[in-house]
Amino acid sequence: MVSRSYSNLLDLASGDAPSFGRERKRLPRVATVPGILTDLDDENSVGSDAPSSFTQDRMIIVGNQLPLRAHRNPDGSGGWCFSWDEDSLLLQLKDGLGEDVEVIYVGSLKEEIAPSEQDDVAQTLLETFKCVPAFIPPDLFTKFYHGFCKQHLWPLFHYMLPLSPDLGGRFDRSLWQAYVSVNKIFADKVMEVISPDDDYVWVHDYHLMVLPTFLRKRFNRVKLGFFLHSPFPSSEIYRTLPVRDELLRALLNSDLIGFHTFDYARHFLSCCSRMLGLSYQSKRGYIGLGYYGRTVNIKILPVGIHIGQLQSVLNLPETESKVAELHDRFRGQTVMLGVDDMDIFKGISLKLLAMEQLLTQHHNKRGEVVLVQIANPARGRGRNVQEVQSETKAAVRRINETFGSPGYTPVVLIDSPLQFYERIAYYTIAECCLVTAVRDGMNLIPYEYIICRQGNEKLDETLGLNPSAPRKSMLVVSEFIGCSPSLSGAIRVNPWNIDAVAEAMNSALIVPEPEKQMRHEKHHRYVSTHDVAYWAHSFLQDLERACRDHVRRRCWGIGFGLGFRVIALDPNFRKLSVEHIVSAYKRTKHRAILLDYDGTMILPSSISRTPNMEAVGVLNSLCTDPKNVVFLVSGKDRETLAEWFSSCEKLGIAAEHGYFVRTDHDVEWETCVSVADFDWKRIADPVMKLYTETTDGSYIERKESALVWNYQYADPDFGSCQAKELLDHLESVLANEPVTVKSSQHIVEVKPQGVNKGLVAERLLEIMKQKGVLPDFVLCVGDDLSDEDMFEVIMSARSGPSLSPVAEVFACTVGRKPSKAKYYLEDTFEILRMLQGLAGASEQVARSTPAASQQVIIDRE
Repeated sequence: MVSRSYSNLLDLASGDAPSFGRERKRLPRVATVPGILTDLDDENSVGSDAPSSFTQDRMIIVGNQLPLRAHRNPDGSGGWCFSWDEDSLLLQLKDGLGEDVEVIYVGSLKEEIAPSEQDDVAQTLLETFKCVPAFIPPDLFTKFYHGFCKQHLWPLFHYMLPLSPDLGGRFDRSLWQAYVSVNKIFADKVMEVISPDDDYVWVHDYHLMVLPTFLRKRFNRVKLGFFLHSPFPSSEIYRTLPVRDELLRALLNSDLIGFHTFDYARHFLSCCSRMLGLSYQSKRGYIGLGYYGRTVNIKILPVGIHIGQLQSVLNLPETESKVAELHDRFRGQTVMLGVDDMDIFKGISLKLLAMEQLLTQHHNKRGEVVLVQIANPARGRGRNVQEVQSETKAAVRRINETFGSPGYTPVVLIDSPLQFYERIAYYTIAECCLVTAVRDGMNLIPYEYIICRQGNEKLDETLGLNPSAPRKSMLVVSEFIGCSPSLSGAIRVNPWNIDAVAEAMNSALIVPEPEKQMRHEKHHRYVSTHDVAYWAHSFLQDLERACRDHVRRRCWGIGFGLGFRVIALDPNFRKLSVEHIVSAYKRTKHRAILLDYDGTMILPSSISRTPNMEAVGVLNSLCTDPKNVVFLVSGKDRETLAEWFSSCEKLGIAAEHGYFVRTDHDVEWETCVSVADFDWKRIADPVMKLYTETTDGSYIERKESALVWNYQYADPDFGSCQAKELLDHLESVLANEPVTVKSSQHIVEVKPQGVNKGLVAERLLEIMKQKGVLPDFVLCVGDDLSDEDMFEVIMSARSGPSLSPVAEVFACTVGRKPSKAKYYLEDTFEILRMLQGLAGASEQVARSTPAASQQVIIDRE
């Protein structure tokens, strides 16, 4: 039966439309020939508004390479023959997705396919393997993979800075453009098969880091996960990348981002904080980043291995015979094993130096201990690889010449390709496995070693072991590899410390047998329960949870190019139409207007905090209209506000978040909350001083009613850490005082209990009620969390006696973000434009009123 997953591609080939037992959805297609896309083809909301009635889950897995092997047909026909690559992680993870999850693969092929063959190959792979190949021109692929991926991203993610042209090379904009182009090709292939309401998309590794942006731009509600299989560097390293923001924002277009270790996730979160100003929080065990109304979830779980595949290879006759051969070859010797790629980060030369040190310092190990180093071909190219190869061979030659003897070769270097069963045989006979990379991603070599050392009955017989005897193994692993935190029984080393590595190797050899057995049992229990299926199943579960609320949100796409992002908000939250509010303003007679100052009337990033003439003029125009009662609400002190707005005689001002209130220029300041004393300041001030002295860039704002510790200009990570400590400290010492300690963006504030901006809204409505009028128009504008109290008061007042039954209420926040307000405007400029529209309406009425009066007089005469 033809799957719905690729029905549109089959339609293109055959012209037939197969039936799936339900109304077939129109799937977006990529134009493969010159032509004009119709409106239907170019709908940005294809399948984005209504959930599908089809319940089967489907996963589209996108990786740089398809999990396939390809070779020419041996019959001489010139065609291609394809088979699954059992070693591919993308294929192995399918075991954890469940039988009811349909899997489609999107990726490139290792082999170059001629353009004339591409259509036939694509059709074959689609029908036979459910694979969608992305054919990348050779020149473009070279720039993408060997250029940007291997020359820029891979070294940088492994902590190598391009300090000179020889070290990684300078940033090449053309390579970056190739990277983006290839990601776009992959996006087009995903679009050919995706059903955006139903499908999950799982993107893998650093080759496709900007792909989430292309997919999110096309389908705002796409259910998208990304997993990074390499390290993520610290912010000090990552920030050197010229396209750092573009990559971060692209990743944040995912719903779930996965990392192997907490260190990698921590570095990513730090980069988002320092470069994009984003903060994260942990809630019920899940880490989430708030990003334009969306929550981007962070997943920390190391990948596992496919144990079934390993065990099937262990059961092969070839493996058994190879184990027997190696057992005879190394009879009477203890084998230590290293399996690494031949690249600069695997630390092969450091391992060899440690072996040399071991043989130098421990004479009894000569003739007994053999290091077998399997060097897999490097995945990259260039001078670095050649230098590693020559250095490795020179070190092996030196050690063997110095310590070798007839019948004893201290180091056995295997740099020719091995069959998988051959590698398994080396694992089986090795007493210790050494993984001493200076920087690496997950590195599954130790996991494979553990499973192979568990063995089976046939191998036990070959090695002369008692099948009922406990198994044993030893691991020496670098601190700088992803699997290190998972292997608590391993001997962890700093690979740069040659002496320490040599001693660790010696310790691994002399550990008592019971301890070797205990370490092996501990590792085997972990590896066998955290296999690749467990990892994939856990990731899918979290992805489903992260995407659960997609259908309930309204989405808007903003930004251009790689700066594109999606804003997800409550369905009732909408942009305030200036025409709509001006119309309501004109037909109402009793208006209450509440305006926040910082971030609303003035840009939050502005160095000068004083109001400009334009803002003052607008406020004066609104205040002179007798139908209006206008209040400006701010956290600033009353003297400053009184000075700034001295020309606005009829403007009501609320200072220090509503603690002080003045209805107009001619009345005295009043307090909204009765406070007996401020003795608590003598307790809080020294505590804040302590944190100010120890946090560079922080300072204290001393107000009449409050104390505020501001760390806006401090290091964001350190400032946030100090703020949490200060919050706990103040809550402890002020537990018996009538104050509230609150933490907000870049501040920790202590103020009397009950003081908030909601008091100002209540006071304004009360003032108008005392005058015998009920407002039929309410406008409240703010930009941050402190303004939410005002929004809450005026929204709840709609059903109470404080407002006219026909009152029109406009609670408006600045920027599209979660809020109790029902409206938003993008920024300060739009707020001022809206207020100018209201002021203009007042001025128009004021100009027309005298003329009307004069007309009456003339008529009477």
